[in-house]
Amino acid sequence: MKIALLMSGGIDSSYSAYLLKNQGHEVIGIYLKLHEDEKKHAINIANIEKVSHHLGIETHVLDAKALFKEHVYDYFVRSYEQGLTPNPCAFCNPRMKFGFAFEKAMEMGCERIATGHYARIEEGHIKEAFDMSKDQSYFLFGLKKEVIEKIIFPLGGMLKNDIKPIALKELPWLGTLETYKESQEICFVTDTYIDILKQHLNVDQKGVIKDVEGKVIGEHKGYMHYTIGKRKGLTINGAHDPHFVVNIDAKTNTVIAGTKEDLLQTKVIAENFSLGEDFKEGEYGVKVRYRSAKTKAHVSVVDGKIIAELHEGVYGLASGQALVVYQDDLVVGGGWIEA
Repeated sequence: MKIALLMSGGIDSSYSAYLLKNQGHEVIGIYLKLHEDEKKHAINIANIEKVSHHLGIETHVLDAKALFKEHVYDYFVRSYEQGLTPNPCAFCNPRMKFGFAFEKAMEMGCERIATGHYARIEEGHIKEAFDMSKDQSYFLFGLKKEVIEKIIFPLGGMLKNDIKPIALKELPWLGTLETYKESQEICFVTDTYIDILKQHLNVDQKGVIKDVEGKVIGEHKGYMHYTIGKRKGLTINGAHDPHFVVNIDAKTNTVIAGTKEDLLQTKVIAENFSLGEDFKEGEYGVKVRYRSAKTKAHVSVVDGKIIAELHEGVYGLASGQALVVYQDDLVVGGGWIEA
């Protein structure tokens, strides 16, 4: 089978190439240039060329920087400007890796597309990975069914901690463990997201902090420095109890702070992105952010909005993040949290 493998230059995709090649497939490697850091690209491409040389696979470097900027990077900046907390990886996957790259792979005559994601496929759905500590199914909620049917995740049934030592033993030419650091959560953020925003926006505009009743209780250094649930960096006048960011009003440059109990939410409303017309209202598991545990909820779709009534409340619900709906360990779909 002719398979396009999205390669990052890291251990996971390199070992995926080895596994697919050993299974007898014709592997076509694809590297996407998404951001503007050419030094990173040079390092990644050098690693990919080493893999392609030793495994004897064809590789292509595709420049998708303009498309990435339009669909992901600008969305990232715009979201923070609006007081939202964006999820660029979940936004990128359906548009770039399993959108743009998938289309290019099909144009090359490939029958399937593979990545080093920690997830599995079952019955036409994304399924949680065997290694739940590295599961990435949350970020893949937005993929179209016709794309899911053509995906292969070679590492989905493996443990992350096993892969590096196995890969470096079976592929000694890869180098050393130090050569392959863990991938950054957001590929274009080197240190902090604020460093990115400072290139485009004035993030240091002082404003007031109010409590949940509207009383001014402090001052902040600029609302874009804060995200929902954040505690560090808040200066509250005369506060004895810990305070957290519970809301952000970008239009008035106001940060609303409260106690941990003020963060508790039992209802989530999200703009529907990938729950299909065949979705049936009922009881599901939902996640409101990547590292959160699934919580049981009654889920329905009304006028294009996903309504999740949680059986137990969650803390730190952030507008702009993804609400992902699960049926046991299968991803049903999801959307972008509004409230």
